[in-house]
Amino acid sequence: MKSKAVWALVVLNVLLLASLCLHGLTPSARAQGHGASDYLMIPGEVVGGNASIIYIVDTRNGLLSARAYDQQAKAIVDMGQPIDLGRIFGNPR
Repeated sequence: MKSKAVWALVVLNVLLLASLCLHGLTPSARAQGHGASDYLMIPGEVVGGNASIIYIVDTRNGLLSARAYDQQAKAIVDMGQPIDLGRIFGNPR
C-alpha cells in the first residue's frame, strides 16, 4: 500500500515538473507594448463634496490626471486633459 502511494507521488511530481518545463518554453503574451509607462495612483477626498478622487501620475511621460467617483450619480468622472508636470516644474523632456 505504501509503495503504491510513493509511486503515485513520484508520478505526480514528474507530471508537475514536465508541466512547469513546458510552461516555461511557451511564449507568453505581453500586455504592455514598447512604450509602457509606470503609474502612481494616489487616493484623495473632496472636502465638502460627494466625490472620491484618484490622482494618476504617469512617471515616464510626466503627466498628472485625475478621476473622480461621484457617489450621488454612481459614475466615474474624468477630470479633463492631463497636466504636463515637466512644464510646471521646469523640467523639459
